[in-house]
Amino acid sequence: MSMWTAVLAASALAFALKFLGYVVPTQWLEGRRTSRVTSALPIALLSALVAVQTLTGAGGALVVDARLAAVAVALVALALRAPFLLVVGLAAGTAALLRSLGWG
Repeated sequence: MSMWTAVLAASALAFALKFLGYVVPTQWLEGRRTSRVTSALPIALLSALVAVQTLTGAGGALVVDARLAAVAVALVALALRAPFLLVVGLAAGTAALLRSLGWG
């Protein structure tokens, strides 16, 4: 299988999934349970992505480094209701400082 075949197959699959979203009957999506799940799903997926990117290193090994400290600083800043740009700046600054000190 060439690279172009894989790209075209993935594109066709993505189009088919998008099209399926339009042809699903409305009553399937209007239930109370369905709306709860669909509203919580992006939060769960984003949390999982952040956890995987923060805690894994080369080969999937568990790594505790400057990324974990940066995420912890970002969580504290978010809990204190800091503006988003400040949260990002604090997290980036924390990671940069720790890496410059040799941890990470």
